[in-house]
Amino acid sequence: MDQRWQQDENNVVDLVELFDLLWGHAWQLALGMVLGATVALGATWFLIPPRYEAAASIYIVSASNHAVVDLTDLQIGAQLTADYQELLLSRPLMEDVIQQLGLKELPGGQALPVEKLREMIQITNTPDTRILKITVTSLDPRQSADIANQLVEQACVYLPRIMGTEKPRLVEAAIPPESKSSPSYAKNSVLGGLLGAVLWAVVLILGHLMNDTFVTPEDVERYLGIQPLAAIPEGNLEMRRRKSKHHTGRKGRRSP
Repeated sequence: MDQRWQQDENNVVDLVELFDLLWGHAWQLALGMVLGATVALGATWFLIPPRYEAAASIYIVSASNHAVVDLTDLQIGAQLTADYQELLLSRPLMEDVIQQLGLKELPGGQALPVEKLREMIQITNTPDTRILKITVTSLDPRQSADIANQLVEQACVYLPRIMGTEKPRLVEAAIPPESKSSPSYAKNSVLGGLLGAVLWAVVLILGHLMNDTFVTPEDVERYLGIQPLAAIPEGNLEMRRRKSKHHTGRKGRRSP
């Protein structure tokens, strides 16, 4: 019981020592935070190109032609919404969009692969509605709006032919965004600053834990269980010899 209590006490002391270590090097942690934030801001500014989002919305119409919408229409509309989400990313539809807009992987290069176009598109369904929102993310604000609008246009032609339903209704066309959606310079700078401070704290803690030298008499008692009887102060012996000779010479000059 006593040994367990002593181990717990040593663990608490270790935590206190680590806190004192970090507190004593607070200026280094602050410097690491500043450096981390600076590196993150520079990398975001020069290495990560800005991206732009444009969104278009469509309304899914059920197969019923009745003027009054009943429960069957709502159920069919919910099923059609799930089908539309899958079919909007189908390969034939993607290829039509690429061909109509002449999308290139690189300027003057080959056509944009279907997989990369899919990565640019996000389709979401507003809860409890039959409205699909098609969001396109691109490096060019004009291109993001063109892809979203072209995808809606192709969907109105391709999907009713495949599914045998009425074509969806356009709710809102996409317009070129005026501001970028990512990256966030402030967010990346804060994350970089926190990462820099954490990395510097890890370096300090590892250096402290790997240092197995005894600095104070309390270290000897804590780790070896031995009570030291005396402590020899550390000093510069060569400096002491010079001072002793200098003091002796002055005494010799003062004697008659």
